Amino acid sequence: MSGFEAAFNSAIMGASVGVLGYSCRGYASWAFEAIESDVRDKLRAMRVSSRRLRLLLTLWLFLIAAVFFGSWIAYGNPIFGTVGLVLMGPLPWYILRRMAQRRREQIEDQLAGSMTTLSGAVRAGLSLAQSLEILADQSPRPIRWEFQQIVAEYKMGKTLEQTLIEAKARLRSENFSMFAAALLASRESGGRLNETVERIAQSVLEFQRLTRKIDSETAQARKSAFYMAMAPPLILLVYYFVDPINTLRLFTTVPGQIMLSCSVVLNVVAYLWARRILTPDI
Repeated sequence: MSGFEAAFNSAIMGASVGVLGYSCRGYASWAFEAIESDVRDKLRAMRVSSRRLRLLLTLWLFLIAAVFFGSWIAYGNPIFGTVGLVLMGPLPWYILRRMAQRRREQIEDQLAGSMTTLSGAVRAGLSLAQSLEILADQSPRPIRWEFQQIVAEYKMGKTLEQTLIEAKARLRSENFSMFAAALLASRESGGRLNETVERIAQSVLEFQRLTRKIDSETAQARKSAFYMAMAPPLILLVYYFVDPINTLRLFTTVPGQIMLSCSVVLNVVAYLWARRILTPDI
């Protein structure tokens, strides 16, 4: 193929991509706004600033496009670029999921102590609203922010029942749901709230003890899964020094690129699957 033909084909491909992008701009805008709204809601639930979210998402899309077309130009086919799309596309959601899980675990760990503090405040004769104010002042972060929001919304005119129901929906924590259910039941039917909260706190502490025991027993297995995921790149590096010619064929030939791409995707899927199996729901 002459230089003129290569330039002509590149121009035709670029024009085709441009026409396709222009014709689908409405769908692309709708998809981008849906993604931005979903990510913004997740960040708001985790109390993370989203002021520059649109800019960051735009830069991320440009980075994915640069990886795709750069791999296409460098290797002459879109195989590696497609793998980059598959791996980089869901990465923001995976990061958000990990952040939300870590925050949820912190709240679960802090909840038992907060319930014990509330029980003591109720036993001392304070009302439920006053006890929640103590939790909003004395609890550690991040659960302190949740109690502060409950107290602030209550002072602004919402009923305590409504603020607790909204907190349950916002946190999506089973332990907090039990805690809120006990408070709501006490508001509706009365009873010894401090004893109920103490029993729930003991249950939460026992649940945390069981969770930590399972985590400690599966810690070595999780490390093994990480080492197994890192083994293929190291083996490929060793093979390069042993047989560089055949190793480079994985990067320069289409069958080699397909095999290498499948190996990368399967390796990532296997690692995530192993992490999922080793993180059981109790």
